[in-house]
Amino acid sequence: MRTFATLALASLFTLPALAHDYTVGSLKIDHPYSRAMPPASPTAAVFFTISNNGKQADRLIAASSKQSGRAELHTHTNDNGVMRMRQVEGGIAIAAGSSVKLAPGGLHVMLLEVKQQARAGDKFPLTLTFERAGEVQVDVKVEDGGEQPMQHQHGSMAMPH
Repeated sequence: MRTFATLALASLFTLPALAHDYTVGSLKIDHPYSRAMPPASPTAAVFFTISNNGKQADRLIAASSKQSGRAELHTHTNDNGVMRMRQVEGGIAIAAGSSVKLAPGGLHVMLLEVKQQARAGDKFPLTLTFERAGEVQVDVKVEDGGEQPMQHQHGSMAMPH
């Protein structure tokens, strides 16, 4: 019984270490992650959820990472059955009291000119810049994504099915 109580108490102290969310102002960024990509792939995408617990809207206006030469805010559009990525102009709005999910097939941070692809289990820093809340650095965890390549098509991307 004493061992169980000791283990239970020890697990409480490790909970913050397991947490994978970040706060800046009234915004919470939950579970930033990327998928493992082939070593030669020049791009990678980052996904997470932004929750705005404040009374004013905010906007994600930029991202940057040492992992890549540049980062852009992107979304997917369906162009006659072909999924294409487009840069989001003006940033990603997060209304007061709401959440925005950046997920595969939708909004995401696109890392371009990736210097070296991270592997599953790795992590790397990403700085997010918000119009009102300012900057926050998050650690992006790289998850196993099957290492499917993204293919460029005339300035946009076509996603393999």
